[in-house]
Amino acid sequence: MSTEMEKVFRALADPTRRYLLDQLHEDNGQTLGELCERLDMTRQSATQHLGVLEAANLISTVRRGREKLHYLNPVPIREIQDRWIHKFEHPRLTVLSTVRQRAEELYMTDIPDFVYVTYINSTPEKVWHALTDADLTARWWGHRNVSDWRPGSSWEHRRTDGTRTADVVGTVVESSPPVRLVLTAARPGEERPTGPSRLTFDIESFGEIVRLTVTEENYRDQAERDGSAHGWPAVLSNLKSFIETGSPLPQEPWLVPER
Repeated sequence: MSTEMEKVFRALADPTRRYLLDQLHEDNGQTLGELCERLDMTRQSATQHLGVLEAANLISTVRRGREKLHYLNPVPIREIQDRWIHKFEHPRLTVLSTVRQRAEELYMTDIPDFVYVTYINSTPEKVWHALTDADLTARWWGHRNVSDWRPGSSWEHRRTDGTRTADVVGTVVESSPPVRLVLTAARPGEERPTGPSRLTFDIESFGEIVRLTVTEENYRDQAERDGSAHGWPAVLSNLKSFIETGSPLPQEPWLVPER
């Protein structure tokens, strides 16, 4: 078992840390103070538990002014599912996931942003290339990401069935190879009262590997949020496998989360 996976299992073994993950699942993007209130725990103890979770890549953090927001990062859990659970329990878990999503639609009104983090044994240049090269994205994402990747240019997430149909379109907001890419995204011709969603890919060296952070903001509704929660962990797990092994995971084609 890899060292990364050992950290995940060690972090999940503690009931307090599992409870912290539950709290972030219910209300993503909380501050340390907000989490301490729910736990009735000192800031020092909570910080230690959060540090273990962050080291295991089960949470990610984002600075917003003076505040540090904590986000659940389901990518490592998705990797556990892909490796040990998917082939044995996928049909039953799919039904349970559908039931859970329907319940969340009824009772959750806040639509928080999502922040996902994965670590890839590669270089920033190779990760950037895998995200922006149309032929490569066709291999691991099941769609071709097509653009000249200049700020202000359009981009399309096109099917690979020969129709050139784009399921998602948008604009390149920021392009700084190989470290940062910001895009808008929506269905073609879709009228969104709040405007398109916003995707940010931050690529940074992390020792000898790469830390990729994907942030999605400005959800249209709860259904779009649920699609993101299901889709992005799978997309990033597939990207990691493709870059590190040369082959995508042996599962269905990956799409941008449903919109």
